[in-house]
Amino acid sequence: MNYFLGVDIGATKTAALICDEQGQACGYGIGGSGNPENVGYEGMQKAIQQAVTQALQEANIQMDQLSGAGFGIGGFDWNSLEEDMRCAIEKAGITCPVSLVNDAVLGLVAGTSEGWGVAVVSGTGCNCRGRDKELKREGRVTGFGILMGESAGGTELIYRTMQYLGYSWTKRLPPTALSDAFISHYSAKNLEDLIEGYTTGKYNIAAEAAPIVFQVAAEGDKVAQSLVHWAGTELGEMANAVIRQLDFQDVEFEIALIGSMFKTGEALIAPMRLKIYEIAPKAKLIPVEVKPVVGAVLLGMEAGHLPITASIRAALNSNTKVTQ
Repeated sequence: MNYFLGVDIGATKTAALICDEQGQACGYGIGGSGNPENVGYEGMQKAIQQAVTQALQEANIQMDQLSGAGFGIGGFDWNSLEEDMRCAIEKAGITCPVSLVNDAVLGLVAGTSEGWGVAVVSGTGCNCRGRDKELKREGRVTGFGILMGESAGGTELIYRTMQYLGYSWTKRLPPTALSDAFISHYSAKNLEDLIEGYTTGKYNIAAEAAPIVFQVAAEGDKVAQSLVHWAGTELGEMANAVIRQLDFQDVEFEIALIGSMFKTGEALIAPMRLKIYEIAPKAKLIPVEVKPVVGAVLLGMEAGHLPITASIRAALNSNTKVTQ
C-alpha cells in the first residue's frame, strides 16, 4: 500500500493529512504556526515535525512508507524562497518526492474537478493562482493585496469602505447608511469620532467588519452596493490577469471561489462573473468549501506519480478525519 502526505502550513496552524492510494484518510495531525514569515524556517521545521509526527502515529506507519508529499505554504510568494523551504522540509525528516506550492493553490487543486484552472481567494485577504491542464504552466498575481493594488478580500473592502465614509463626512460623497451602521457597531459618538478613532487607532476597523457592508448593501444603500460591486469587479480583474497568463480565454475551465467573502453569494459573484466573461465566456465559477490539506494530499499524489481519479477525489473530499 502506498501512502501520501499533505501539509497545509499557515500563520495560525499547520495541518498534516496522510491518505492511502485510494484516497482514504489514515492519519491527521496539527502543529503550530509554520509560516516562515512569522516563525522563521526553524519554526516551520518544528511545526511540520509536530503535525506529521501526529499523523504518522495515527496512521500507524513510518516516514519511509510515504510515496509522495505535497506542501501548501503560506508565505511562499517567490521562487527564490523554495531552496530554504525545501531545506526546512528535509530537516523535518521528509525524504519522499515533494511538491511545494503557495497555499492558495491548494484550493485550486482540491476545489476543481481535475485540479487545474483558476482559484480566486477572498477571505481576510485575497489571492489568485492558476495552472494549465498539463500542469506545466502557472499563473498568479502577487498576493500582496493593497500594497500591489490587488483586491478584494475583507481587508481591502474595509479599507475602501473607510475611504468612502471619509468622503461622506467631507461631503465628497453623499450620506450613506454605512455611517450609522459602523457608528453603531463600534459604539462611536458620531461619524467624526469614528473616523478620528480609525485614523488614530482607537477603533480597530478591519476585515471582520466586511459583513456590515454586505448587510447595508442588501438593505438598498447605493454606496454600499457600489462597494460590493467594486469588490466583485476587482476579483474578476485578478482572475482575468491569470486567465491571460495561461491563455484560457477560449478554454472551458473552472474557477474555484474560495474564502468567506464568497458566502455572501451573487451580490459579490455576479459582477465578478461579468468581468471574467468579458474575456473568458467559457469559464465556470464554482463556490467551494474545500479543506486546504486535501489539496496538499493531492499534490503529494502528483509528486508520487499516482494517477488521480474521480474516485480518489471523492474519497478525499468526504473524509471525516479532518476536523479542524
